[in-house]
Amino acid sequence: MPPIDDLAAARYARMRWNTPLSEEHAALLLRRLGLRPGVHVLDLGCGWGELLLRAVATDDTGRTTGVGVDTDAAALARGRDLAERRLLDGRVSFVEQEAGTWREPGDRVLCLGAAHALGGTAAALDRLTELVRPGGRLLFGDAFWERPPGPAAVEIFGDELSNLSGLVERIRGAGWRVLHFSTTDQREWDDFESTWLAGRQEWLLANPGDPRAPEVREQLDDRLRQYVDVYRGVLGLGYFVLARSAG
Repeated sequence: MPPIDDLAAARYARMRWNTPLSEEHAALLLRRLGLRPGVHVLDLGCGWGELLLRAVATDDTGRTTGVGVDTDAAALARGRDLAERRLLDGRVSFVEQEAGTWREPGDRVLCLGAAHALGGTAAALDRLTELVRPGGRLLFGDAFWERPPGPAAVEIFGDELSNLSGLVERIRGAGWRVLHFSTTDQREWDDFESTWLAGRQEWLLANPGDPRAPEVREQLDDRLRQYVDVYRGVLGLGYFVLARSAG
């Protein structure tokens, strides 16, 4: 078995999940998702599946199941380890596969910050209609412009994003009904960006003489500079609990 790359392991080490979301906000979204015993939860672009695991764990009857789909092998391994430690490995599985090629639907579907894996916002909203079973619900997280972006922000995030009103209209135009929506606040964003950096910042402090240290230092400094100077308070992220008519 190859040795674990300490730098790679540090990348997400301080992150609860790879999205700007507090514990309280996550609990609210899971309540709004209307979980009930026996549903099957699908998480597309799951990373290590922390929210998926929590969704399945809400059912103490043991009948709720889940599957997480992602291409990041290291993240999936972390998810499997978490599932085993929480005694959920018999109920939650993780599959290394492109989210855009997944075909099996779920009763509750999570797609948080993963619309790009399904072809972008509009394509994802259409594709997800095939992956949410009749009577099911979708938790969809996607970015929007909180304020008009500058050229540097558009260069980083592309020109597909709209403001919040435009995102809501895209959702409604795809035939979804909005049962709940909330947006990430500034503290959630700051915590997300800080924890995204933190694992590798700690690695850098502990390994200043490592030959990779100069490159890592430059990457981390660039990311912090981009966040503070370019998109802090400009980029927003909305979480939507969505449903469709059964007919």
